[in-house]
Amino acid sequence: MTSDNTQRGWSARTIWDRRFDAPLRSFLRTETGGARVVLIAAVAALVWANLSESSYESVWSTSFSIQLGDWRVSHDLRFWVNSGLMTFFFLVAGLELRREFDIGELRERRRLALPMLAGVGGMLVPIAIYLAINAGHTTAAGWGAVMATDTALALGALAVFGPRFSERLRGFLLTVAVVDDVVAIAVLAIAYPHHPSLTALVVAAAIFGVVLLVRGCGVRFGPVYALLGVAAWLAVSMSGVDPVAVGLVMGLLTYAYAPGRGDLQRASDQFRLFREQPTPQLARMARAGLTSALSPNERLQTLYHPLASYVVVPLFALANAGIVIDGDLLARAVTSPVTVGVVVAYVVGKPAGIVATAWLVTRLSGNRFRPPVGWLAVVGVGTVSGIGFTVALLIATHALSGPALDEAKFGILVATLGASVVTWLVFRSVGRLSPARRTRALLGVTEGIVDLMLPVDPDRDHMRGSLDAPVTVVEYGDFECPYCGQAEPVVRELLADFANVRYVWRHLPLTDVHPHAQLAAEAAEAAGEQGAFWEMHDLLLAHQDALNPADVLGYAEQLGLDLDGFREHMVKRMGVDRIAEDVDSADLSGVTGTPTFFINGRRHHGAYDIAALSAAVKAAFASAKLRPEYHPRDPGGGEAGGGEAGPAS
Repeated sequence: MTSDNTQRGWSARTIWDRRFDAPLRSFLRTETGGARVVLIAAVAALVWANLSESSYESVWSTSFSIQLGDWRVSHDLRFWVNSGLMTFFFLVAGLELRREFDIGELRERRRLALPMLAGVGGMLVPIAIYLAINAGHTTAAGWGAVMATDTALALGALAVFGPRFSERLRGFLLTVAVVDDVVAIAVLAIAYPHHPSLTALVVAAAIFGVVLLVRGCGVRFGPVYALLGVAAWLAVSMSGVDPVAVGLVMGLLTYAYAPGRGDLQRASDQFRLFREQPTPQLARMARAGLTSALSPNERLQTLYHPLASYVVVPLFALANAGIVIDGDLLARAVTSPVTVGVVVAYVVGKPAGIVATAWLVTRLSGNRFRPPVGWLAVVGVGTVSGIGFTVALLIATHALSGPALDEAKFGILVATLGASVVTWLVFRSVGRLSPARRTRALLGVTEGIVDLMLPVDPDRDHMRGSLDAPVTVVEYGDFECPYCGQAEPVVRELLADFANVRYVWRHLPLTDVHPHAQLAAEAAEAAGEQGAFWEMHDLLLAHQDALNPADVLGYAEQLGLDLDGFREHMVKRMGVDRIAEDVDSADLSGVTGTPTFFINGRRHHGAYDIAALSAAVKAAFASAKLRPEYHPRDPGGGEAGGGEAGPAS
């Protein structure tokens, strides 16, 4: 059995302090894990309400007050959960959307258009269906309850029913779902206010103005924003608008960015001072320096995302999913326009709206805007978007009351189950297709974002494997990095398993933590001048604890190199510029440490064991075959003629 330390090693990296990245993968992992807790909480609420409805309602209707002098705020416990704690849930949603817009998938603005319009279409069609079924009834006011997708549960269902290793599919779903959330909160604030107060809204707007002013002045002291956020929440609460909107607005106002070199260098210097003189004062400075190097968006997500996924949303489910399911409710639900409207809107309307809108946008734009995934995958995103549990319940509690609210809640539960079953059927049918058709159905023909900013150049880069391969694996490595040494046999096995893969090594010597890394990189370049780059590369990684000048000279002698030429190359430091080019390209590509892999220009996140890399390479092969402009001699951005190739093993 593999030990925990070994498992962690396959995804460990030596961190580079020049760039920072917040991958989508960690967000998805938190969402899908939290979905399990939400389901458990929903089942617990149903069991509790059906065993003792009186105790269930008495707990959540308990009054809870905050009083300072003559000033007093009093609400029942359900309100504090629905409109208080849920503010953190929408804060996280706003933060994630802002991060995707600033440095994520949506940083390429043309990619925003189709999922945003698909999300809008996925709201308008369900609303139209609900209103058509409830026409002439007072329950038509509940149209807002069929708008939004529960991001956590939808991602969890996709992880269970959907294909593996499809980040594009999950990213597309996340974008559609977050657009739903943004519009749903705007509708909640505008369409369902209680006793609106213009004065309180003006005060809230003024507080948000102060937030913008403070941010514009460069203030980064968290408690200031926390105090302003609480003040805005109280003002919006008194205005009659649901104050969860405050969380969304604060999240959208929080920039996400990669740290600047100056911030990272200051953090590194402060940590070095602490290492030399470990005093409490320098410890505080080092901690503050490390914290300030990160964007506020990333720090707040790290702090609140687990809280929202594992505490807030499950508490919300526990407070709102409890309905008594008896014969009377079932009899009413069969003919209830509310229940039927909710179920049909989510199970039929959501996928119809998303797929139809995506198709129309693609057709009308002449394929300039098209989904990042295949059309059956778009259908799968549409069906799984029919899971609207959390936000649907939130809006239903504002829009409806009495028996109609119970019927709406029952419809939401049925729709959640129905959408999950339909999603399973869709991906089950995809799994029955031939490999080629399945790949096209899931991946489509749209190019993903290229993360590797400096394309592979066979006349410049160090390569091994097949030069005209359709898949190119680029590794940014450091000869003294122990994790690069661990990855080396994996790369060899990968090249042995896949004949049509070419492998590129680029230097990223992390001199702050590996004092011999620069010397080793220059030794590899000196050997490369004599046609022995890969032989030296292998020796350096095999002897990572012996990289002194005398050691590398011994390796040159062992390889039978011209020692005088090797010494001259090293003394004159003739390889420095070549190494610096690699380091600059790593900076442009957002590399945060070693080893970092790119497969056909797309960054590989997560583990780098043979199973993970093989799966990523297979996906790259599948995507390469689908590109109409694909040419087998141009997989990495340059013609595969000439260059330097070495043996695969």
